Formats: sequence, structure tokens, C-alpha cells
Amino acid sequence: MNLHWVDLLVIIAYFAVTLTVGLWFTRKSRSTDRYYLGGRNFPGWAVGLSFIGGTISSMTFIGYPADSFKTSWVRLLPNLAFPFVALLAAWVFIPFFRQGKVTSAYQYLHLRFGAPVAAYAACVYMAAQIVRMATITYLLAVLLASLSGLAVPWCIVLAAGLTGLYATIGGFEAVIWTEVLQTVVLILGALVCVVVVLNAVPGGFGEVWSQAMNAGKISFDELNVTTGTLEPLRSGWALSEKTMWMLMLVGASQYIAGQLDQDTVQRWCSAKSVKEARKSMVVLGLGALPVWTTFMFLGTCLWVYYQQHPDAASAAILAGSRKSEDILPHFILTALPVGMAGLVVSAALAAGMSSLGCCVSAASMVWVNDIQRKYLVRGRSDGHYLRSGKIASAAFTLLMMGGAVLFHLADTKTIMDASITMTALFGGGISGAFLFGMFTRAGDHRAVLVGIASTVAFTGYALLMQFKILPRSFDPYYTSILANGVMLTSCALAAKALPAANRDLSHLTIWDRPMENPNDKEPS
Repeated sequence: MNLHWVDLLVIIAYFAVTLTVGLWFTRKSRSTDRYYLGGRNFPGWAVGLSFIGGTISSMTFIGYPADSFKTSWVRLLPNLAFPFVALLAAWVFIPFFRQGKVTSAYQYLHLRFGAPVAAYAACVYMAAQIVRMATITYLLAVLLASLSGLAVPWCIVLAAGLTGLYATIGGFEAVIWTEVLQTVVLILGALVCVVVVLNAVPGGFGEVWSQAMNAGKISFDELNVTTGTLEPLRSGWALSEKTMWMLMLVGASQYIAGQLDQDTVQRWCSAKSVKEARKSMVVLGLGALPVWTTFMFLGTCLWVYYQQHPDAASAAILAGSRKSEDILPHFILTALPVGMAGLVVSAALAAGMSSLGCCVSAASMVWVNDIQRKYLVRGRSDGHYLRSGKIASAAFTLLMMGGAVLFHLADTKTIMDASITMTALFGGGISGAFLFGMFTRAGDHRAVLVGIASTVAFTGYALLMQFKILPRSFDPYYTSILANGVMLTSCALAAKALPAANRDLSHLTIWDRPMENPNDKEPS
């Protein structure tokens, strides 16, 4: 069963409006600063909405309802730490990156630890972005193909090609304003689904809440795959199993790492001032958790709906013979009124495209400013680097599309596992290097290189453990947080063994940062 032609028209209209908004800014991108930072003139609310759009990917749009439909709200637990991370970003990270002429996360590493560390981290980031973009594009294309009847490769070209087009031609202004539009669309799509379900269930919200609470669906219980029942999650601290506090700690660690990625730093530096950049984190901190909760509640609503309107597909998903990620597409095709289905599909597309646009721009900026300008082609005109930036954006778009096609043509699970494995192996602990540099005056490039080597060795051990080649000593879910711990500990020990020479650390640690002016438009 495919979408009605009216729904297809709604989707086409969404693509047309998105492309129009994106290409509107083509004429303004005449310098690298304008192309990558939009003239540093964005209001905080717009940057904040773009953050929300970038945070809510297509995996969230489909995955969260799937999880809460099949199990409970346990996947929401790591997100509960996010408002605290947003406060940390607003009052520590933002003024740190907004001062001292830093516009790139890896430019900071270059200033603090030198070229080898910065180049390594930049290359790892670009590789990870390609993997992430290809994965999101592939999942987005599979969803669009299942609903529209188009072949997956054509859906890859449509979704990724359109996003890459406005990101390449329109620059960061196009990315920010299309993300604002896409954020509104994706939130509207989720709300439409919730309202339709509540209207279809006798008793509405009260009945949904009561039935879900009685079944333990609105809880942080975890599904026991052996018994098929929900069981309470322990609240203690342990590395051998998932517990409530450990999941929140993992969430905090992952979101802190996300605040130190280039796509985040790029948004902060594009705001009008420190004050506006902080406003963006207020919007994100107050907005992201309710949006995540809405998607979890949508899955719970769908569970109640299919308890009262059971069919073969929902029964197969609950029985485990069909993927839980199929539940929302199934609901869209079979239960949403004509026109609304097109809006919700557009919302799912918006969730994916809002993540992709900023990834393309950020990866291109890292290539031009942190690799090409520093090491490969020095001393050229700004126009040369602007052309290089547009070529790099187009190249990352093609790599994104090529990776997604590769996922489609080959053994998808094997390739995804391999790509995630390589990213974890070489990229684990990079955020620990940032934290070591920002919060201590100790160490130089030697200490961080020791930390990188130690972290790569640790993640290699974790992967061998996960593949059962070595005995399991901790839950693999904690690999990322332990990797950052290994990085910080190794850097600290190496810094004591290899003392750094006295050097100017102005603007490079929180202890050597001058007093800030929250209304500064440009980094001083």
C-alpha cells in the first residue's frame, strides 16, 4: 500500500518550499565567513530551533515511537541529563569558544595542543560525519521508499541531493533557516499523529494514560527478551548492567561530547553575540526534552490504539516477528486521513534533512579551515577558499549519497556495524581531549597523543569483547563514557611524566579566559 496522490503532492510541496528557502540565500554567500557562519548575525531563537531540528533525526522520529510501542520509555532516560548539559554549554562552553578568534572546534585543539592532535581529530570528525550522514540518508530513503513506492536509490538522490544542493549553494544561512522550517514541520507532524490517535481512542487522553500506566508502558522498565515482560530497571551504579543512574550518566557524557562537535560550535559562532548564543541553548534545553517526550508518548498512544484496533502488522511487531520501526509507517499508511499522511511523511523527512544540512556545512568547514588552509594550500585568497568550500560541500554530499547507496546494495547490517566500529575505534575519547585542554593547564601534544593511543587500545579491547573474542568485563553500552575516562586519565598521567614547557594559554583554558562581554558580536 502506497500514499495517496494528495499526500504525494503535500510531500512535493514540502520539498519545493525547502528548496526555495535554501536557495534564497545563494546570493549572500560571497565570503567564507558568510558561507560558513552566515555573517554571525543569527538570533538565538533561530539557532535554538535549528539545534532542535538537528537533534531530532529520522532515527528519533521513527525509533522513539518504535521503542515505546514495543517496550517503555527507558530510551528517554539518557535524555533527562540534557537540560543540565545545556546549562553547562551556555555558561562554560559558549563564552569559551566565542572569545579568542576560535570558530572551529579543531582550531581550538590546534592552538592548545598543536597540529598532530588537531589534524587527527578533524579527520576523525569528517569520517564520522560521512558515516552518520550516509546512515541517516539510507534510513530516510528506506522510509520514503516504503511509503511512496519509489526505488530506494531514487529516494537517496531526492532527499540527500536536495539537502546537499541548498547546503552547497546557499551556505550556512540556508542551512539555519531551512532547519527552522523543518523543526516546525517535524513537531507539527508528531502532534498530528498524537491528536489523530487520541481522537480514535474512546476516552481520549485519559483512557490512553490509564491503560498505558496499568500496563507499565509509561515507565523506565526494561523489556526482558527472554520472558517478554517489562521489568524494573535498577537505580544503582554498575558497569556490568544497565541501571537508571548509569544511563543518565551515559546521556550526559554523550551530550557533552556533542556540544564539542564542529556542527555545534559552528552554530554558536554564527549567533549575533554570546547572549544570543546562550539563548539558543535555552531554547534547545527547554524544547528538546518535550519533543523527545512527545515522540515517546506517540509510541505509547499507538500501543493503546492497536490494543483496541488490532491488526496483523501490529500483532507481528509486538510478537517480535516484525521490526518495531515499522509501526509508525504502518500507522501513516493505514490510519491517517488523506493529506495528513503527507504532512507526517514530510515531518519525517524534515527530521532527517535537518540533521544532514548542518553536517554537510560543518564537514566542509573543517576540511577548508582545519585541513586545506592550514596544511595543503596556504596563503590563497578568500575567494579561493570559498570555491574550495563549495566543492567540499558537494563532495561530502556525494560521499553521503554513495555511502547510503552502498548500504542499500550490500549487506546493510554488516556495513553499518563495520562503519560504527571504525568510528568508535578511532574517534573514542576525542571529547576527553577537549575537556582536558579546557579545564587544566597541564600537558601538551605529547600527553594527548598518549591519551589517543590509550583510548584506541581501550576501544579495540571493547570491540573484541563485544564480538566475544575476549571475556566481557562491562556492558558495551558504557564504552563511550569509559573511553573518555581513559582519555582524561591517560592525558593527566602523561602530562605529569612529560611536563609541558611554559607557554601562553590565554583564551585556551577556563582559568585563562578574560572577562566576557555577553553582547560582543565578534570574537575578540
